[in-house]
Amino acid sequence: MAEATRDPFVESRHLGAAVIAGPEGVRHAWGDPERVILPRSAVKMIQALPLVVSGAADAAGLGPEHLALACASHQGAEMHTRRVADWLAALGLSEADLRCGPQWPADRAARDALIRAEAAPSQLHNNCSGKHAGMLTLARHLGAGPEYHLPDHPVQVACREAFEAVTGAPSPGYGIDGCALPNFAGRLDRIAQAMAWFATAQTRDDAESRAAARLVAAMTAHPELVAGEGRACTDLMRAGGGRVAVKTGAEGVFTAILPEAGLGVALKIADGATRAADCAVTALLVRLGALSAEDPAVAARLEAPIRNRRGDTVGHIRPAPDLRA
Repeated sequence: MAEATRDPFVESRHLGAAVIAGPEGVRHAWGDPERVILPRSAVKMIQALPLVVSGAADAAGLGPEHLALACASHQGAEMHTRRVADWLAALGLSEADLRCGPQWPADRAARDALIRAEAAPSQLHNNCSGKHAGMLTLARHLGAGPEYHLPDHPVQVACREAFEAVTGAPSPGYGIDGCALPNFAGRLDRIAQAMAWFATAQTRDDAESRAAARLVAAMTAHPELVAGEGRACTDLMRAGGGRVAVKTGAEGVFTAILPEAGLGVALKIADGATRAADCAVTALLVRLGALSAEDPAVAARLEAPIRNRRGDTVGHIRPAPDLRA
């Protein structure tokens, strides 16, 4: 899927699998398309479907920024934490009602501010706090209990039903994610088809499809909220100019939604390397015409430089040649 060079040698290779799918099925695949994976945060838009379909989002007055945060793995920057805090306050809730756990922010300014203040990070800084705020909103709407993170809670039952509906198959099980939620497993090809279902949502008029189209529109309208400055999701969506919604997940997972082409993409890097997932998904999106290889943010991931301690470029992270054909 990707290789690391220390010119002129290929020093490392990242193996994995990738699928490009349309609503009718697989269009192109590399590796094992039937591999069962934990998609991690790459399917947050699926987990957000019940929030919108149930009417909870509209009842709470949520707008596109809230929906983007519900799909986000954010940096914990002030623009993220402030919005999540305000969202919770509007519900009459607080950071203490979250169940995601605290996390040091990846945003340098936010992290440095905490260090200077000798303060600890809160759950608002957790990269999944927007998703959890969405689940609290749904739990309130359903009149369910506060432990929304438990697998048998109505919120998680609704998330599993949504996942199985859009992937078209029962999930074989789940693992507990880093933010304490169940993460439902599925085949890579079916996850790619689910992304294609999102990509074609605007062509249908059922409640689920209207919800999917709203989530995709929120992600592409607010890429800075889905991830943050310098992150692949944000940079690639900006480079795509609204033509593609992308979402990373831990352990080398990436998904992409291409509404104009009606296509979905899902990939998994076997060793979990983010550097390989960023590179491979960029190559696939250039291949599909959703991104231009000339865009600086795209080029930076298509041929990501490896530098030594002096700052000299001594190699690159490059996609496998088959991905670029």
